[in-house]
Amino acid sequence: MDRTQGVVMKDPVLVFDGDCAFCTTCAGWAERYLRQTLASGGWEAVPFQFADLAELDAHAGGHGEVSWERAEREVLWVTPAGRVYGGAQAVARLLMRSGGAWAYLGGALALAPVRPVAGVLYRWVARNRHRMPGGTPACALPRR
Repeated sequence: MDRTQGVVMKDPVLVFDGDCAFCTTCAGWAERYLRQTLASGGWEAVPFQFADLAELDAHAGGHGEVSWERAEREVLWVTPAGRVYGGAQAVARLLMRSGGAWAYLGGALALAPVRPVAGVLYRWVARNRHRMPGGTPACALPRR
């Protein structure tokens, strides 16, 4: 277990928008189908509205990497070592952690030539999540 500024994390945390039906459905799917295997270890999914974002940010070094504003726009993956991944790279880390064939897909998403394309696709889905299956008007991202 890692201890950073009083925060103890055993497993990575997936932080998602719990007010968005599409995001909640995706997180639920991940919990059902990507849950830990004997080889992968565990992880926890938490809506950012119920997460202690200040504590997670302190764990990540206190540089503002874990914030309400960021979590509202993209899923976050916070590791026990204090690394923070957002958007497509958070999804890639979740897939890699899940093991099996999912780990290969996650590894492919993390490859340098694929990362920019994965990021563009992730941002398009995030901007249009209110139009996705299970999405509602409440899922729309706030205007900047």
